[in-house]
Amino acid sequence: MKNSVWKTFMELSLVRGIVPWTVFGLTAIAAIILIIGLALSKSKKRGRLHPLIVSLIAAVLAGAAGLLVAWLVSDVFMVFGVSLGWPVILTVAGGFAGLGFVLAAAVTLRGARRALAVVLVPLVLASTALGVDSIYGEYQTIGNLVGYTPYPPLGSVTVRKASMSVGEWRDKARKGALPSMPDSGRVFAVDIPNTESKFKARKAMVYLPPAALSGRPPALPVMELLAGQPGSPGRLIDAGNIAATMNAYAAEHDGLAPIVLAPDQNGSAMHNSLCADTTRGNAETYLTKDVVNWATTTLPVAKSARMWAMGGFSQGGTCTTQLVPRHPDIYGAMLPVDGELEPTDGGVETMVRRYFAGDRKAYDGQVPVNAIAATGTADQALFAGAGKGDRKSVANMRTIAAAARAAGMQTTELVVPGADHDWHAVQAVWNPGLDWFGARTGLGEMTKSLEEYPQVEVLQ
Repeated sequence: MKNSVWKTFMELSLVRGIVPWTVFGLTAIAAIILIIGLALSKSKKRGRLHPLIVSLIAAVLAGAAGLLVAWLVSDVFMVFGVSLGWPVILTVAGGFAGLGFVLAAAVTLRGARRALAVVLVPLVLASTALGVDSIYGEYQTIGNLVGYTPYPPLGSVTVRKASMSVGEWRDKARKGALPSMPDSGRVFAVDIPNTESKFKARKAMVYLPPAALSGRPPALPVMELLAGQPGSPGRLIDAGNIAATMNAYAAEHDGLAPIVLAPDQNGSAMHNSLCADTTRGNAETYLTKDVVNWATTTLPVAKSARMWAMGGFSQGGTCTTQLVPRHPDIYGAMLPVDGELEPTDGGVETMVRRYFAGDRKAYDGQVPVNAIAATGTADQALFAGAGKGDRKSVANMRTIAAAARAAGMQTTELVVPGADHDWHAVQAVWNPGLDWFGARTGLGEMTKSLEEYPQVEVLQ
């Protein structure tokens, strides 16, 4: 019972439902009461401004300061490497304004009214944080904040090797002769051995569709998906809405969907491996050898490059466009969202010195457009997207897509109106991306054109 209560608490949503509405509701009620209290208050000395006017002035000044600071952090100094987008900047400015208002009220009021103003401080902070999170979509549950994962170990189920092709499975479906399988797929946690790389990775997440959990599974295509940095495999599964998206696809395709591998490319939330083999760890070998070898020997996966794709968000998107063209024998497609033009952790000279022992050529080989030109093939394909409000990522996507087209690759470029550098863009892009990859690997045909997907705009 205790574990059940804890699990329920950890899985409470931070972006919808009881938690955000409770916090927003309490903040609004307390703020209304405080405003009434300020309005009924009187200045202690004649000639001084009314307490409500003082608080409003403080709110305006604090809001302006918050707007300036957020803009500088986001778009001028780019502390996080990307623009946070105006929805986030304005939400942060609103939080500063709220703090200015309640702190001024706490100074000018006394007794219960001052106590109420003090109580509002954490409520305003929590409301602002939840507002930003709802825009970005990174932390979906309370558990995401503390690294909790609700997913059972892969060893808790029996996974069999493939006994037929996807085509044979579809033939059996038409004849009503499919083996028994669960109604929906499941996500599991697993430690993937770092046999060749010795890279210290966190637990990976694996989504297995219903067909993979049957007694006679087909050899399924694979999507190796990477979170951003900071980020984790568990947050990719949750923020990307992976299980629900894949299960919806499987429900329409006789239990078929790609197997999703979500490995850890960084080793920790705050470390950036550059997804390369460097003096700070062999992340490339881990992702392209250890993870792939483990999957092909443990799971019912297809082995041809056409049946494997890599995708990712932000830093994970950058990893995608640098690794896939470097390994055309493994991957046939890439689905990056909001990626960068090159691996980034400080300036180029700093990275060359810290990660590549001064070897500039080794770093340059990891730059996506260079990798595409050097080893990308016309058998590979690019299905890329970006939040329309994230202009830098849109420009990055277009540059990389141009390089892919020059290499003879099939390319698709999408933007997501109303999204910036966030997981809403990821979900919007990977929804048609899944249909596209499913058609490419024989799981099913696309039943509509990309222009018919309501959340995206097609650039090319």
